Amino acid sequence: MSVEDRPAAARGATPPTSGHQGLALFVLATAQLMIILDSTIMNIALPSLQEDLGIDSAQLAWVVTAYVLAFGGLLLIGGRAGDIFGRLRVFRVGLTVFTLASLLGGLAPNETVLIAARALQGAAGAVVAPSTLALIVATFAEGPARRRAMGVYGSMNGVGSTLGLLLGGVLTASLNWRWVLLVNVPIGIAVLAGTRLLKDAGHNPGRLDVRGAVTGTMGLTSLVYGITRGGDEGWGDPLTIGALLLGAVLLGVFLALQRSTPQPMMPLRLLKDRDRAGSYATMMLIGAGMFAMYYFLTLYMQQILGWSALRTGLSYLPLSLGMFVAGGFVAPRLAARFPTRAVTGPGLALSVLGVLWLATLTPDSSYAFHLAPAMLVTSLGLGLCFVPLTIRVVGSVDPRDTGIASGVLQTTTQVGGALGLSLLPGIAAGAADDRLPAASESFFRAVAEDDGTLRARAADALTHGYGQAFLVVACLYAVAMVTVLAAVTARKSRQS
Repeated sequence: MSVEDRPAAARGATPPTSGHQGLALFVLATAQLMIILDSTIMNIALPSLQEDLGIDSAQLAWVVTAYVLAFGGLLLIGGRAGDIFGRLRVFRVGLTVFTLASLLGGLAPNETVLIAARALQGAAGAVVAPSTLALIVATFAEGPARRRAMGVYGSMNGVGSTLGLLLGGVLTASLNWRWVLLVNVPIGIAVLAGTRLLKDAGHNPGRLDVRGAVTGTMGLTSLVYGITRGGDEGWGDPLTIGALLLGAVLLGVFLALQRSTPQPMMPLRLLKDRDRAGSYATMMLIGAGMFAMYYFLTLYMQQILGWSALRTGLSYLPLSLGMFVAGGFVAPRLAARFPTRAVTGPGLALSVLGVLWLATLTPDSSYAFHLAPAMLVTSLGLGLCFVPLTIRVVGSVDPRDTGIASGVLQTTTQVGGALGLSLLPGIAAGAADDRLPAASESFFRAVAEDDGTLRARAADALTHGYGQAFLVVACLYAVAMVTVLAAVTARKSRQS
């Protein structure tokens, strides 16, 4: 192996000067934030773009689903591609494609082009996201500097989804839905220009496991599609069952191939470490609860409270603020002094309390004294989780596996999110219908007919359903807390 082919760490390259490290972190954090927030930024813009492009309701969900499917399905191959072909090179290629796809989507003349652009965005995001963490490890020396960078990275993962809802509301209300996508163009160009400040994380020459890439990508995509469709069409739907079975078979084949392939796409040694496997399981449970929580909060604010897209977006500020403060400032300091479970366990306990508070919402609850403080408590707890768990995943991992380790982490979060969004709406709808038959249909009929009495009854029933869903989210966080306390046993957060 030539000197140039060795990983950067092996060549003894020094990190950038301290004067450049702040800008380098800003570049990486902005890239990660842009990728994460695009998973939710379109949600509030959906009614506006549906009216503008005349999209059928059945096709409208694909504007969001196309991104989620491509992103979740390609994260593993994106992570491995960075390990093999060079993290900085792959990072730049992914950013370029993401920026161009955003431009295409923002100028889309019809739903076909828009959905294709969203899928391309998701694919590019799956290439960028795993390399971001590897570049942080390469750019920042082990110790306080890297922990601070990990803190910002972790908080971007948490803040991104809520900021997407906020920014989507602001841009849709003040400009139009196209700017929800077009805003990525100048940001993407600026981030690309800033990549010259980054230290290349090197690569590990080899060949891509093509069989593993095909079976793993198709298996994950089929699984995420089946879960997403099951939430919309029911779990007895033949196509839902077929997609889930196909996903299970392909992922089984994928794991079998990883055992026998000399250069596997996802080395199974990643899962043999109990702490890392426990962290993956915890993040899946957190993702399931967190994505569902955003969904029901948005429905509550826009339907029950009758708020506009702009006001709904701005109302997520407590969630964004809590995650940013806890994840960016508090968690890195605590992770340096205490074991992972000593930080994440109490954080999840705080999140359970916050979501239980949300479960007590009524149709006339106060934002200032009920909704906002409950969101803040929940977000402070969640913000304490992302950084220690991320450090635990990359801690002690072989430098050649940093990209794929990050890819698996984000894959588990996405799969968990898909599960939460598929299962919990049915639970909420069932609880609402128990209180008032056909509660959702009754609500919209009452609004159309200006029937105040029926609207009040339906709003009460729907809010009751959301409350039951929040109770399930609290249970998911509680299980995550038990998981991290039982499975993540290492006493100190190691960093490679």
